[in-house]
Amino acid sequence: MSNSSSSINQFLLLAFADIRELQLLHFCLFLGIYLAALLGNGLIIITIACDQHLHTPMYFFLLNLSVLDLGCISTTVPKSMANTLWDTRAISYTGCVVQLFFFVFLISTEFCLLTLMAYDRYVAICHPLHYGTLLGSRACVHMAAAAWASGLFYSVLHIANTFSLPLCHGNAVDQFFCEIPQILKLSCSGTYLREIGVIVVGACLFFGCFVFIVVSYVQIFRAVLRIPSEQARHKAFSTCLPHLAVVSLFVSTSFFAYLKPPSISSLLLDMVVSFLYSVVPSAVNPLIYSMRSQELKDAMWKLKTGCFQAATK
Repeated sequence: MSNSSSSINQFLLLAFADIRELQLLHFCLFLGIYLAALLGNGLIIITIACDQHLHTPMYFFLLNLSVLDLGCISTTVPKSMANTLWDTRAISYTGCVVQLFFFVFLISTEFCLLTLMAYDRYVAICHPLHYGTLLGSRACVHMAAAAWASGLFYSVLHIANTFSLPLCHGNAVDQFFCEIPQILKLSCSGTYLREIGVIVVGACLFFGCFVFIVVSYVQIFRAVLRIPSEQARHKAFSTCLPHLAVVSLFVSTSFFAYLKPPSISSLLLDMVVSFLYSVVPSAVNPLIYSMRSQELKDAMWKLKTGCFQAATK
């Protein structure tokens, strides 16, 4: 860390409102979203862990996704809620570093995992006879570990670069959580080229993952449309649509957040877009999967009835 950066002992996050009633409304909204994310993702994790029928590659990756969603929303929302409740904007320098580290780590890992989930669907539909060989339990663990390690490496790289820059433009962050573009705005002009290089490398890697997902789904749709049975086609599509919906939501909001033209940038738009890609997916993903996956719904119902029967004994 540079001396200029270390001279700042706290950052000031952007408040959603100055009026107390609106602050309490923001607190209640975030509390509802956070509890929904905790309940939905927690239920998916418990259901997959407890039901032997769901111990398959697809649900193994879904369990990892739910863990990431829980971590991602827990990184940003509780601090924003606490600041709103206590009517403050402050976050310590160390707190900002930790928050940004975990946010980048979890978001990067999630995109890698979504790529693996696309590969899982591609193999299941296009090469079903090789599914057990290509996606055995050991291979799935190795791929998931690689996704987590990639996210960790990318986050360390980002944090080391971002917080080594001298900050010359105060400590007010124009976002409700610590975000790399907003921290870079505080750096001295001409000193952030190294971090821009890291962002470009990351963008190229993410674009590569995005292309892989698109190509996988092109091959999947071609294979599904060749299936003669309408019932079989519907079943194949039903296993892909939840993942496709999750990818579309994640990619569209995060790409717009980081690639939108500066000419249309504003405090309100930046906050709304960041909310959409950092908070909404964590709460919506469990709903998408539980609504579209009959296997998961049946397992959840079985778990609920089993718990109810155990409680009434």
